Amino acid sequence: MCSIRRALMLWLVPLFLAVGILGAVVSYWSFSRMVNMFMDEQMQQLATALADNRGAQPAPLDPERVHKWGAYVVQTYDSTGTLKVSSWPDLKLGLQAAPGFHEVQQGGHSWRVYTLPAYQPGSQAVQVVQSEGFRAKLAAERAGAAIAPILLLLPLSMFALWFVARAMSRALADIGRQAAQQDEHTISELPVKNIPSEIAPLVGSFNSLLRRLRDAFATQRRFVQDAAHELRTPIAAIGLQVENMRQHVNCAEAADRFAHLEAGVRRAQRLVDQLLRLSRQEAAGADGPAIVDLRMQLRESMSTLIGLADQRNIDLGFVGTEHAAAPIPLHCAAGDLRSLLDNLIENALRYTPEGGVVDVRLLEEQGRVAVEVVDTGPGIPQELLPRVFDRFFRVPGNGTNGSGLGLAIAQAAAQRSGLLLTLRNRQDRSGLIARIEAAA
Repeated sequence: MCSIRRALMLWLVPLFLAVGILGAVVSYWSFSRMVNMFMDEQMQQLATALADNRGAQPAPLDPERVHKWGAYVVQTYDSTGTLKVSSWPDLKLGLQAAPGFHEVQQGGHSWRVYTLPAYQPGSQAVQVVQSEGFRAKLAAERAGAAIAPILLLLPLSMFALWFVARAMSRALADIGRQAAQQDEHTISELPVKNIPSEIAPLVGSFNSLLRRLRDAFATQRRFVQDAAHELRTPIAAIGLQVENMRQHVNCAEAADRFAHLEAGVRRAQRLVDQLLRLSRQEAAGADGPAIVDLRMQLRESMSTLIGLADQRNIDLGFVGTEHAAAPIPLHCAAGDLRSLLDNLIENALRYTPEGGVVDVRLLEEQGRVAVEVVDTGPGIPQELLPRVFDRFFRVPGNGTNGSGLGLAIAQAAAQRSGLLLTLRNRQDRSGLIARIEAAA
């Protein structure tokens, strides 16, 4: 039962064949019985007529008429059992002792023999012979004529069965494809139009599951967004109070602890900002796909983050292709592309030590466009690279106050934009290379 179509074919095709064979056997038996009864009746009538008409002379026969056309061979005998007249003298059967019908083998052929003895003094005995092969051939022809429509119907039925099973398989495959296209941002019910009634309850149950799943995702997004909004105001107030307290910190020990407090507040503010950004990305009403200029978006993201680069004394540079003014169109949501580039460049600026370099490279390789964000930071241990896209995962020991959401947001935006985001460590020195390219 691994395949409905295969199960139907494996069970019904042998059944059709068995029914066809059984029908042929029954038809042959029925017509054989009918032919034998009809021919035997004729043989009896012919023998009786010849017994009463002693002067009748049967027409001579040849082997073709006897074997091919089933002509009756008539033999008459006198009271001593001596053959007097035979319509085909080549047949040497001899008078059968018992009256009635007999099955006789002679000359490599089977013969149906009817013997009518002399029933009064002076009368003659009559023996009528017919080829059994002709009878079998006639029964087979009649049975074949009767079974021919069934035999013709068998392949047509099997083809119709295969076609119906294929159509049902296609309907199931279409439902599977539509279900596979669902994701957390585009959860919609599967259409129940033009599907077999037997599959409709399954689709209805699946639609009910999709509705519950859609509601669960919406509830999760609302919770994250509401929590981030509610936390933003008190954290901002705490930040202002901490800033106001700075001038009252006099001793070195208190200043050190105050610096840790400031770092914690900044980290909480950044986490709330990232949560808000994540909730906006995952909102059901996110920007739809459009044609976005990759080159222009790169320059806008770099312009937005140039202040952070100056604050940390980092050289943020752009390395473009030969055709610096030519637009590079991408079919994706503008918000997703902006979020992807902003997070990668911001991550590079935050993890690169002061005085370092961050280069944004726009490459064209074999007709394909790629973007690389190259920094001079500490890089990521090779064994931790597969985990950096997990939410809230932070590389231990880097000393940077991060939220662990930046790369997770970038990865989600890249997937929605049909792009492939990969990370690798630099080979020439310490640092990381984040590469974006079209997914294969």
